Order: sequence, then C-alpha cells, then structure tokens
Amino acid sequence: MSSGKPRFKNYDREEAEEYSGFILSAVGTAEEFISKTDDPSALEFLVEEKNIDADVPGSGAKLRDEILKSSVAPLEVKQTVAQRNQNLGDPLVPETVEKNARTAIEVGKPIVLYGPTGTGKTYFAKQLALETCIDYSIHTATPTWTPADITGSIQPRTDDGEIEYHRKAGCISQGIQKANKYQNNWAVIVDEITRADISQVFGPLYTAIEDEEQVIFHGDDGDEPLTLGDDVKIICTMNMSDRTVNELDDAITRRFAMIELARYGDDERAALFDQWLGNLGSEVDIDRDELRTLFERHHRGVNEGTTTSSEGAIIEFGPMHYEDVTKFLGHACKSDGPYAGDEATAVGQAFATFVAPRLLNTAALPQINRLASHYETLDDQFEAFDLRPAVDLATRQAEAEEREMGISAYE
Repeated sequence: MSSGKPRFKNYDREEAEEYSGFILSAVGTAEEFISKTDDPSALEFLVEEKNIDADVPGSGAKLRDEILKSSVAPLEVKQTVAQRNQNLGDPLVPETVEKNARTAIEVGKPIVLYGPTGTGKTYFAKQLALETCIDYSIHTATPTWTPADITGSIQPRTDDGEIEYHRKAGCISQGIQKANKYQNNWAVIVDEITRADISQVFGPLYTAIEDEEQVIFHGDDGDEPLTLGDDVKIICTMNMSDRTVNELDDAITRRFAMIELARYGDDERAALFDQWLGNLGSEVDIDRDELRTLFERHHRGVNEGTTTSSEGAIIEFGPMHYEDVTKFLGHACKSDGPYAGDEATAVGQAFATFVAPRLLNTAALPQINRLASHYETLDDQFEAFDLRPAVDLATRQAEAEEREMGISAYE
C-alpha cells in the first residue's frame, strides 16, 4: 500500500471485489485495471455487479470502449456493456423462423428476412443481432444508394482552405472495422433493401461473401485493408410489397439465407394479442375481449377477406401493428389521458393512425375500395368502437386514386 491507496498485484477477481470502491472512483484507475487484468471473472464482476462502464464519474464512453476492445472480457460481458439500456425482450416471431435465422447466422451465412408488413422483420433483426453479437449498426437502404454505401468511397474534405481527400467506409466496411476493433461479432442490419437497386449496390459484397480474402475497402494510409469475415453478421430485411422473392436477382438468393416471416398462426397471433392487451393497465376502461375480437376480425378480413366478400385476401398484413394500437390506447385512455371516457373514439383514431395508413400505402385502387368496405363492416359489427375515421381515410384515398386515374386517362 502507498498513500492509503491500493497497489494492485494480480488485477484479479479478488482484488476487484476488495477494492471495487477505489477502482470505480476515477477514470484512470478503472482504465488501468481493465487494461491490465487477465482475469475474465474480474471484468465480469466489475461489469455485472458494479456497472464500471456506467458508474465511474466522467467516464463517458471511454470505459465502455476499453471493455469492448479487451481481449480478456468474455462475449457475455461485452454484450452487457454494449447493450445496456437496450431491452428488446424475447423474440416474438414463430419458433421455426427463430431457429432458421439463428442457425444461418451461426454458420456464417448472411440472411434476408422477408415478408409482408407487420410481421416484425426489423424488430426481430435487432433481437437476432443482440443475441449473436456484441452490438449492431442499422442502415436503411434508399433509391440513391450506390456500391459506395456498402463498401466505401473517397470523399473531399476542406482543411484550412485546402481540399483533401479521405476514405469513407460504407456500412459493411464500418461493420468490419467494429468487429476488428472489438474482436467479436458485430451485426450490420440493412433495412428495406429493395428500396435500392440490389443488383448494382450489392455487387462488390457478393464477391466478398464468396472470397474472404477479397479486399472490399482500403482505409486511409496505414489502415489495414478490410476483408469480410464470419465475425460480421449481415442481416437484411425486405417487404414483400416491394418485390417478391422470385423477382430478386438470383445472385442474392444464392448467397443469402432467405427466411420468410409470413402471417402468424392462430395460436401465435392470439398469444401476441393477449400479451399486448395485458399491458393496457387497469386505468384503461376498454372491453379487452371485444378489442381482441376486433383485432382478429380485422386481421382475418385483410388477410382472408372473410368480412367483405368471397374474393379472398385483400392484402398480406402481419399482426405487429396492433401493438401500436394498444400502446396508443394505454396512454390515451388512462384516467388523465386525452381520450379518458371516450374510449370508442380512441380505438377508431388508433386504427386510423397506426393501421389503415400502412395498409393503404401499398394498396391498389381495388384493394383500397375493399379496405373501405372492410372498415364499414367492422364499424357496423362493433357498436362499442367508432371506426369511422378508418372508413373515411380509406374512402378519401380511393377518391384521390380515382381522380388521379381520371386525369391520367384524360391526358
């Protein structure tokens, strides 16, 4: 001991426990212990029991980064540090989907989660990333994407009036840099890939997937060239309303595991409804059985056409959007909420805000007309709820589509 301060000898679990108060008292002391320990259990104790990455005054993200870079910290410890405050809960997708996705990730295969809107593709992508990696980055594709958004590019930069050029990594290259820096799996989520021209944008990535020695990006001078290894987990999502699997470039279906998130089975869907309705809270004065029945009839009418005609499904639509309805009602209809005492109106407004627009967004005119009829039928069937806002929304969109078609035909 010197000056009343501990002098670490072993930087092990025993010293971590004995001197934890001193270790957490200053950034420098905590950083020293993290960098010098070769005892995984010491870091496990400081992270899991003492929150060293969050509770040292003035540490900011510095200690978090030190632990993530540590070659000693176990994956579980790094996940705790990287994912603190990211509680996404357990996966809600069907069990087969989860098994297939996890297996593909574990064998090093990039995946595409595809299916209709409302099946929880993006949410599940995040859950999958957090289960299999220390953390993830997420990027949403756009029509303006080029291969540079995937691999990287050379960008101009002004410094004291002089133009210099530097290399800017793309989303996959950034993921490789993260995996290299933290020496563990890093996930890159590319959301809504069909918004971009997949054949053009993913070209360099296809080569890198097949050849681990293929350099996909050279960093600035002195940086190691980047190659794609198994420690970068690529998870993409695709809405079926954008494109069917058969319309995809064969290059992606040969290199990616294509995992469908289709409509949920009756029991799986009922379990989701029960879970969300159970979170409404005692303050909300809504008949939960009636609301559950509304959810089910709405879902069946959209996916099977049972409330409108014998024409079959109107459009494919998953159940996840009903969670937004229950969250809205849980806040809007509590005792001091804006719709307290007017729950019937709140239900209609929730459907017009969170459900109908998402259906109408990808519907053609015949589907829009059927959706309007569907909402009228439900409004007649459920006297406890006012679904006119959804009816009116669908009707107005149908009228707008008809006017647009009339103008086009006239011209």
